[in-house]
Amino acid sequence: MIIFGTRGYLYQLAVLTLVCGWCGNPTAHTLRKRVTKFTLFFVPLFPFSTKFATQCTFCGGEQQIPKEEAEQLLAQHVAAQQGNPFGQAPGQGQGHPGYAPGGPGRNPYQN
Repeated sequence: MIIFGTRGYLYQLAVLTLVCGWCGNPTAHTLRKRVTKFTLFFVPLFPFSTKFATQCTFCGGEQQIPKEEAEQLLAQHVAAQQGNPFGQAPGQGQGHPGYAPGGPGRNPYQN
C-alpha cells in the first residue's frame, strides 16, 4: 500500500501598509505565500502549487496577487526597512537634495 497526498504550508513574508480593496481603509496587510507540496508516506517531496496573497488585518479580506507583484511588494518592503522609502538601492538616482555629494553625514570640507 502506497500512501500519498498533499500538504499545505503558509509563510508570512511581510507586513505592508496598503489601502484595502474590500473595506477601503489604509491598514496593515500581510503578504503571504501558500505552498502545496506532494507527499509520499507523509514526507513532503516537491512543491506543485505556489500562490501569493495579501490579507487585510482590519476586515480580513484576502486578495490573490501574481508572483511578480508579490516580489515587487517584498522588494519595496525590504528597501523601506533599510531606510530607503522609495525602493531604490543606495547609490542609484540623482542623490539627495540639500546634502553634499557622497550623501548625508559626509563632511564636504574633509578630503
